[in-house]
Amino acid sequence: MLSGRLALVTGGGSGIGRAVCQVMAREGARVVAADLNEASAKETAALLASAEHVGVPLDVTSEESVAAVVRGVRDRYGAPADCVVNSAGINDDSFLVNMIAAQFMKVLDVNLKGTFLVTKLSTNAMIDAKIDGSVVNIASIVGKVSSIGTCNYSASKAGVEAFTRTAAKELGRKGIRCNAILPGFIDTPMVAAMPEKVMKLLVPLIVLGRPGRPEEVAELAAFLASDRASYMTGASVEVTGGYGI
Repeated sequence: MLSGRLALVTGGGSGIGRAVCQVMAREGARVVAADLNEASAKETAALLASAEHVGVPLDVTSEESVAAVVRGVRDRYGAPADCVVNSAGINDDSFLVNMIAAQFMKVLDVNLKGTFLVTKLSTNAMIDAKIDGSVVNIASIVGKVSSIGTCNYSASKAGVEAFTRTAAKELGRKGIRCNAILPGFIDTPMVAAMPEKVMKLLVPLIVLGRPGRPEEVAELAAFLASDRASYMTGASVEVTGGYGI
């Protein structure tokens, strides 16, 4: 499905990002796993069991760091990545009345600004190289069906979804598709850190009765990045097990 493609996956050191790397490698893509935690990124690359896959450090909030990775991919492989998955994300939950501005902005910087920077610089590289490409942004169902204590996270993920639609309109004429995935509660380190009492309240609201698996999101990311989704752009696809319906 992705034979001959070159994928850049942010947040590739764990959770959904690592699963995306694994599925894309299985489907034939060369994979660059990028993560703020360099050791985790390299661990992901090692799991892919081929020297054509690499793990690199990346701070998505830094334009200089993003530019260095985009440039490094082009230098290493002789071409820019033509599949980009923005999976890097954080949360820092607190009730609105207690949240400080720095706490709010930290989450927006990673989740929304980071998606902007990686999308901008990676698609500019595609345009310069005159190649078609695909961007998949990991948003969240929480950006659509809000949850208490997550005003920063909800705002950032709603922003990612809106950003994706605008990017799709602007980049479509350049041969670049942009789509978003809205995962529900997926078995990742972020969800694992949620209090058990909260999960006990949430699971009954999931129609399928369980949290999702990272690979269940990754399979969709690989599809959206591939030519099998060649007529999809600007879409937001939910992977929630029925949460919120």
